[in-house]
Formats: sequence, structure tokens, C-alpha cells
Amino acid sequence: MTHDAPARRARDFGIVIGTGRPGPHNAITDVPGVMVGHTTLISGDGPLRTGHGPVRTGVTVIRPRPGHLWQNPVFAGYHRLNGAGELTGTHWIAETGRLTTALGLTNTHSVGVVHDALIAAEVRDRDLSEAFFSLPVVGETWDGVLNDVNGFHVTAAHVLRAYDEAAGGPVPEGNVGGGTGMICHDFKGGVGTASRVTGGHTVGVLVQANHGRRERLTVQGVPVGRLLGPDQVPVPRAPEILGTPRQGEGSIIVVVATDAPLLPHQLTRLAQRAGLGVARLGGVGEHLSGDLFIAFATGNALQPTDFGPGVPLSQIVTMLADAHITPLFDAVVEATEEAILNALVTAGTMTGRDDITVHALDGHRLRALLP
Repeated sequence: MTHDAPARRARDFGIVIGTGRPGPHNAITDVPGVMVGHTTLISGDGPLRTGHGPVRTGVTVIRPRPGHLWQNPVFAGYHRLNGAGELTGTHWIAETGRLTTALGLTNTHSVGVVHDALIAAEVRDRDLSEAFFSLPVVGETWDGVLNDVNGFHVTAAHVLRAYDEAAGGPVPEGNVGGGTGMICHDFKGGVGTASRVTGGHTVGVLVQANHGRRERLTVQGVPVGRLLGPDQVPVPRAPEILGTPRQGEGSIIVVVATDAPLLPHQLTRLAQRAGLGVARLGGVGEHLSGDLFIAFATGNALQPTDFGPGVPLSQIVTMLADAHITPLFDAVVEATEEAILNALVTAGTMTGRDDITVHALDGHRLRALLP
């Protein structure tokens, strides 16, 4: 079951990260055209019965532009902080510098169904007389502490619902979508988002946060994880459930969006800076952590990803001068840090498989520890 989740975000508790100015929704959807959709799956209680639950999982879909990206792709880049995870489609991004599909976020064992369903969404809405191929980007984090992860409860219909219902505006956070069953710094984690406006451009970040250790959690330089101390009943993590010594594990996917006119090599640099936001809250990319980051920019209108005699020989694109890119780095670091914190304070306490309970990070208690 899910206990009542607080709707309040970090800033609602008076916790301000950095000095940058957020966009109107303080969300990735502040980047014009970016849309987010969730399908959340919560059912059942009690002992784990593989294939029957309890279910605490879901899928999140991020659409960088309205319509199909095959016809209107965006430049993209990515970065791996630690690779005990999956982010599909990155070879195509490395080869072409383009993102040509929506992005999906889910649990580790549902990557395949999300990948196939995102292709199906394109096939459903395209003129099938046109030749095309699809290599969707799907990221994952492992929710097997709370969820029947081997039960394969995410279906193509759930993915298509998130895809079709993706919208701009405020983004639901915490125990939603792909973040439903996630744990962050041994508190309840999940989906979080934030944004920054700088130099006439917007940077938005969305995270699926399932990483970190409580003793390392740091906010505004204060070691809040150590000050709050452990729960009376410690949260088991993956190695304990699997019968091996705890090594510190978990994963985080960070999606960075901007409307700045950036080229792929610049977006790789932006994606790298997400790791600094993870680190500022105490994440270090442990051995069993999948810390994978992707950045895309909507600031150029690109030719369709087609081939054949009808494709123009060349096109003109715009590039932000590198001398002006540092404020965007600042924005990525701050928005990533705040997005993780928003995931923590918006996710309510959750009880999942085998009656394991993961407690929320209480925003009031957190604020009382800060300057």
C-alpha cells in the first residue's frame, strides 16, 4: 500500500537549492514542447508471489517535441558515471548526435516491453509506406525491494497510455510512473524534476532516483542523513535480498532538456554535469549503481532522419558559443540536485512486497536541520 504522499516540494518547505531562477513549473516541461506522461501500477500487499505481486512499478515517457522525432529530431548527448544499468539507443546517439524517439523510464526487467511499445507508438501513427527504423531510448532502475520485479507487470498498453497522455505543465513526482517503487538514499525515492532559466534559455531536468546511501545524504552542505539516523527497521537493499554482502548500490537516470541551440558534443558536456548534481547530495556512483545521463536540445530544427535522393545536401544549424555555456552547466547541476530532492520529499512512505516499508524523507524534519 501507499501512505498519503506529501504534495509539497523542496521549495514549499523553504529549501532552496543554489541561486538560479526556476521556470514557471520548476520542471523539465518548462522547456517549450517537452511533455511527460506516467502510468503508475500499485496493487496487492503481503508476501511476494512472483507474477502476482505485490506491484509497485510503472513507466514514464518523455517526449522532447510534439509529433514524431523521426521527422523532427533533436541533437543529443549522453554520459555514463557508472554502468551497472541500461540506457538503450545510445550507440545511435553516439553515431549521429541525434535523438529520434521518445524516452522511456521503467524498472530493470521492463526495458524490453517499453522499448517495443515505443516503436509500436511510432508504427501506429506513421505512414507505413515510408521507410524508417526506430531505436528508442529506455532507461531503468531496479525496484525489486518493493515490487514484484520478475512478474513483468508493465505492459505495452501501459506504455502507450503514458505516451499518449504525456503533457506539458506541472509534472507529478514521487511515487509515480517509473519511479513508483524506487528508493533513494534509503528513503522513499522516485521521480523528481526541476528547471533553471539562464541567459534567455531554459534547462529542465527529470530524474528517476533509486540511488545512494543514507549516511552520505547531504543537503546544503549539512550531513542530514547522518543526523536523521537510520530507521528503526533498516531498509533491505538489493545485495541483502539476493543473499550477498551489501556493497552500496542503486541507480539514477537523469534526463536533461534545454531549448538552447547546442550541438551534440556540447550536450555530452551538459550530461556530464548531471553527475555533479548527484554528487552534491552525496551520490558517488557505487560499484552496483547505474548512473546514466542523457541531454537533448530543441534549439535547432533538424531535417528528418530520412535517406534517399529527396534529402537536401546540407542544412544550417545554430550553435551557442562555448564561451557562454558555463551558465548552462550551473543550471544542470542545480536542477539535478533539486530534482533529486523533490523526488525525496514528494514520495510518500510505501509498503511493498513482504511488507517491507520504506519511509519518506519528512520535509519539515529536513528543513529543521538546515541553516
